[in-house]
Amino acid sequence: MRSRRTITVVGCHAGGEVGNVVVDGVAPPAGATVFEQMQALQRDDTLRRFLLREPRGSVATHANLIVPATREDCAAGYIIMEPTEYPAMSGSNTICVATVLLETGRVPMQEPETTMRLEAPAGVVEIRATCRDGRVESVELTNVPAFTAHLGAPLDVDELGTITVDVAFGGMWYAIADAGELGFAIEPHEARELSRVGELVRVAAREQLTCVHPENDEIAGVSIVQIAEPWQGIGAVTKNAVVVAPGRLDRSATGTGLSARMAVLHARGLMNVGDAMTHASAIGSTFEGRIVAETTVGDYGAIVPAICGSAFITGITELYVDPDDPFPEGYLLSDTWPGDDVQR
Repeated sequence: MRSRRTITVVGCHAGGEVGNVVVDGVAPPAGATVFEQMQALQRDDTLRRFLLREPRGSVATHANLIVPATREDCAAGYIIMEPTEYPAMSGSNTICVATVLLETGRVPMQEPETTMRLEAPAGVVEIRATCRDGRVESVELTNVPAFTAHLGAPLDVDELGTITVDVAFGGMWYAIADAGELGFAIEPHEARELSRVGELVRVAAREQLTCVHPENDEIAGVSIVQIAEPWQGIGAVTKNAVVVAPGRLDRSATGTGLSARMAVLHARGLMNVGDAMTHASAIGSTFEGRIVAETTVGDYGAIVPAICGSAFITGITELYVDPDDPFPEGYLLSDTWPGDDVQR
């Protein structure tokens, strides 16, 4: 076989959401922090397109690039690549990254529990992994602080009229809409319509509702939508559907979405430190969430959320970078990549 550049990818999913992990073949981008490295990767964007677009990827795939941590107190850093953006944080992707690092031996595993810190673009994430017989049974991550920017905000949405949403940061900026108000029960057969409506809400929220992280003004604007059933109470399971641009459902219960939801519930006085809840996705997979502490972010009252879930390695793939490939950065077609604003 002729000489080609090879990129090694460990396939993984958490709660059904694919979060593949690039472990070899890509040099760390330039930057003094993982956030700056993410920005460098974003400016070039070649790797994300190569990994996530057809024929190597799909609209339902995420990828994570492992990089050396820029902080001495972290075991590794990672950059999250999603179909249309580079989020500063992702719960399901973090669970995948931690599982891959431990099960492939890149970070030493300690049984029955391994603790470590990882450096996400959004900041340091504390990891507590329950381990047995050489595998990771579950990962609890202590997320970056979550807080609300808008509660009960009116939003004018094409086709829907005026609805009410909350806007909260859980590692990404969410617009959270009520499933009942929109006529959804959060069932698998609703996936296409949930995705379509979620994109309508996202576009409207980006235009009408301002949200800027007080410690990093480049983390701004609603980028993701959660359509959630009414909260079922402390310790109970509540269904939600998170719509990822350009318009498809997150298969997992979504860690950043659960963080944002708990921030809203805390702001309304419905959850307090020590309280826990469970989010279920449209396919029935679940993440557990709890409020660890109260804190502040700038002028915002915030919570420190912890999210727990499990990830599973699905295989190891070697991807070849062939200079003669007619689609070195892949391609997009509207039959599987909905929306007119997708980067082409």
